[in-house]
Amino acid sequence: MTFVMDKSAIILAGGSSHGFEGDKGVLELNGKPLITHVIDAVKDIVDEIIVVTDSQERADRYAKVVSSDVKFVVDAFESEGPLVGALSGLEAASGEYSAILPFDSPFIVPEVLTLLFDCCMGRAADIPRSPDMICQPLHGVYHTKQALQAAKDALAEKELDVQAIVDRLHGVRYMSTMVIEQLDPDLKTFFTVNTPLNLRKAAVMDKPRKTSKTKPQYKKKR
Repeated sequence: MTFVMDKSAIILAGGSSHGFEGDKGVLELNGKPLITHVIDAVKDIVDEIIVVTDSQERADRYAKVVSSDVKFVVDAFESEGPLVGALSGLEAASGEYSAILPFDSPFIVPEVLTLLFDCCMGRAADIPRSPDMICQPLHGVYHTKQALQAAKDALAEKELDVQAIVDRLHGVRYMSTMVIEQLDPDLKTFFTVNTPLNLRKAAVMDKPRKTSKTKPQYKKKR
């Protein structure tokens, strides 16, 4: 029986690490490299994980801290912008649908990603969007072939943002963040570590909350 691969996760790890001492992807967040937080969140949901980097040196560095079944792709084009990484990942993806995710989002909630995949079936993409119409294309799920063609068209027009893929797709489903809040009340899925301050904040966020003891309830006297 032939195994059909349905879901891929494309993790974009070509972003800069300005302000950090070294590559932030391997900086530890509560004892674990930042990039592994993302991989651990998706590994039980998808059939393959692809990490896209901007150099072989970076790919080799990450390969030392992740499991051996993670696939690495190095950007074929020398250009800045996440769209290039997304295109490289989509070209390498075997799944019919692909999640495109940043390597510096350590709190992706697996149930949120599962919902996005489920609701993307039969659509060109499923993109989280807030009530004020702010989209999260870097936490979206895409029909791989359609998104790949859209990425090629966008790059040909010198666009470098992943939103350009969404803008060229027909049949996009937008998932309200109000729905996502039912699974991720604080919307931690979309938190990204862009600065050392974010990393310190993430260390606090990653610790379990202390819950107050439930107060006894008394019945009112009639």
